[in-house]
Amino acid sequence: MVRIGISVEGPTEERFVKVVLEPHLSARGIYVTPVSLSGNISVDRVKHELKHLVHSFDYTSTFYDFYGFKHKEALETKVTLEQKIHSAVDEKQKHKLIPYIQMYEFEGLLFSSPEAIASQLQDENLHEWASTILLEFNNNPESVNNSKETAPSKRLEANTIYRKTTHGPNIAKEIGLDRMRAMCAGFNEWLSKIESLN
Repeated sequence: MVRIGISVEGPTEERFVKVVLEPHLSARGIYVTPVSLSGNISVDRVKHELKHLVHSFDYTSTFYDFYGFKHKEALETKVTLEQKIHSAVDEKQKHKLIPYIQMYEFEGLLFSSPEAIASQLQDENLHEWASTILLEFNNNPESVNNSKETAPSKRLEANTIYRKTTHGPNIAKEIGLDRMRAMCAGFNEWLSKIESLN
């Protein structure tokens, strides 16, 4: 049995971990506990949080949106943010930390299945709408851009009845991890690292 604390951005990600990741991982003897920061994510805040979490679990990971990170430097990337997060803990604890930043935000994962978006939001026209967006980004949900107007969540909120904490995890559950992993290389790599801990 392995216990993992996952520091998450907010209630949507917390529910995603509970509804989608927890059943999958517990079947492998890996027990995850999401710990929400309730938004306002920054490197300093994350460092403070992880110094406590790393001592409370066998391993600790993060699940934050790249888009939601405050005070990013102009040339900041997923890799540089993950490196900063990894540097947050003492050298002796680094092997227990798996930093992860989701590109560009959680809702990007939902574009893995235009069918599930249309199904959960009960509007068959959304299938074509989401498919067109996915095609625009070469069928890579993790590339759906991160401007304030066109981030995945903003697109969903502007064009559908989408409500983050309710619809997000429900759409993800309908999609299933196999499809998300096949479509989202970064997400798949992170989940594979967690699976390898047991």
